[in-house]
Amino acid sequence: MKLMDVRVSGLNVWIEDKHILKGISFKAQPGTVTAIMGPSGSGKSTLIRVINRLIDLIPGARVEGEVWINNMNVLKEDPYNIRKYTGMVFQEPNPFPHMTIYENVAIGPKLHGLAKNKKELDEIVEWALKMAHLWDEVKDRLDDYPHQLSGGQRQRLSLARALALKPRVLLLDEPTANIDPVSTVKIEQSIVEYAKEEMATVIIVTHTPQQAARISDQILFLYEGRVIEYGPTKELVLRPRHELTKKFLGGEV
Repeated sequence: MKLMDVRVSGLNVWIEDKHILKGISFKAQPGTVTAIMGPSGSGKSTLIRVINRLIDLIPGARVEGEVWINNMNVLKEDPYNIRKYTGMVFQEPNPFPHMTIYENVAIGPKLHGLAKNKKELDEIVEWALKMAHLWDEVKDRLDDYPHQLSGGQRQRLSLARALALKPRVLLLDEPTANIDPVSTVKIEQSIVEYAKEEMATVIIVTHTPQQAARISDQILFLYEGRVIEYGPTKELVLRPRHELTKKFLGGEV
């Protein structure tokens, strides 16, 4: 099992003439969950899109600074190589609509040659669906299509599809923002379990301080593109040092 950390140093991002991220530095370690927290427009989603180079798809984006995944210089590496080690789950569920539940999870391992035969592929699919806390709900309907699932189930299917490749770095952009409370709890459990059991580096964007407090080991609090506070979750939540952090935790900003 290859362990991979994420190191960001002096990161600046502009989109056209707007300075989105301003001198961001932090480190995320294997086996931990790092929550990127802050109000809307603080640059949270932009930050994780830099880490897996989805920022390249945004017209007018310019990036300066350093981002490393182990010894890979993210800003100079082939994006395809970066994405071999990173998984991504977005705010909106995005399973492939014309593939069955089984095919959605199996597609990545098949394309990457992770299974030698159908039995191994079946095992990967079952493992990923169990890790996403979805297996018990779909094990008898693997030939169904995503539109036959609830929104929360579709999001857990999206998570299972990402996990099937066992990414060493898992990036999540507000994955529970638009789903039901039951699925939210299950996804939060999956995130923590995956980080700990697979020693993966997990980074989650959330605008909810309560979620960050529940599942993360450390918090990076952004405000208007700057790091306001960064440190262990318990310390930051119980003893915030900055007035902006206190206001955000109290629902004032």
